[in-house]
Amino acid sequence: MSIITINGVPTDVDIREELEQYEWDRPTWHADRLTAASPFRDDRTPSFYVYYEDTPTAKAGYFGDSGTGERGGFIKLLAFLREETEEEAAFYLAETYGTGGGDARLKLRIPRLKIVEPRRPLAEALMADVKIGPNGYLTSRGISEDVQREAGVGLDGQTAVIPWRLPNNRLANVKYRSTRNKAFWYAKGGWPIRGLIYGVDVVYAQRAKVAVLSEAEIDALSWRTAGFCGIATGGSKFSAEKADIITQSPIEYLIVITDNDSAGAQLRKEVELKMRCKVRLAHGYITEGFKDANELVMAEGENALKRVVDRAEVVKGLRV
Repeated sequence: MSIITINGVPTDVDIREELEQYEWDRPTWHADRLTAASPFRDDRTPSFYVYYEDTPTAKAGYFGDSGTGERGGFIKLLAFLREETEEEAAFYLAETYGTGGGDARLKLRIPRLKIVEPRRPLAEALMADVKIGPNGYLTSRGISEDVQREAGVGLDGQTAVIPWRLPNNRLANVKYRSTRNKAFWYAKGGWPIRGLIYGVDVVYAQRAKVAVLSEAEIDALSWRTAGFCGIATGGSKFSAEKADIITQSPIEYLIVITDNDSAGAQLRKEVELKMRCKVRLAHGYITEGFKDANELVMAEGENALKRVVDRAEVVKGLRV
């Protein structure tokens, strides 16, 4: 257990236990740190490190990647691993470990009253300096120019900018993704990702009754390129808030097509558990050898995605 500061409060966090919840490539668990292949890029040699104990040269929770230059504190890293905002990661740690700072053998978590202020949409001015429209990065990933324009995605230097919107088209959050590696982050003060569905604004605009649910925004854009109404969870978690958004939308038939890995399989189960009897459900499966819809469309084109939908298996059950 190590002390890190969460929202100004020193908190005793089991950093190693948190790290052990994730799959690492070529990991070595040292006495004070983890070294592994970088989670931010395709890495053949272990160039990533994160300390879970204080050392004379680094604080517990500090991480770095010698290949990309990415570095920072544990909350930033955890937000990346959990696929959420830093505010959500900090909230998770505070709820899990309490106010901390005491004897690790006896930790009393005293309930605290919290005043929750209503969330407000972000100002559109946040997108003012973004070059909206077709760009080489997304075009090279198989996303059509028309879809890029309709989604309002763009570039800010070497960073792809992807707006997340509410059903009424107001700006809820903005995802920034490096075009050079897998690093991403969200706009400060944005709506929590756990309470959003990417692309729900398009569902309402089109009054779409059929939608394909994937994990990443670029997968949703891939499905739109193939002619479907693509939406995304934004990660491998499916909260009750996300389920409510879909239930209240015009969607009547939801085709669930997650990543071709263990996290995707778990997400598929969570979606079925929370959405069964609320909409008609079907499961589609990415062709073996490809991780997700974007990899498949880049390799084999739009027709490959259409074949995935054609082979989708309807979930039998009553709809209430």
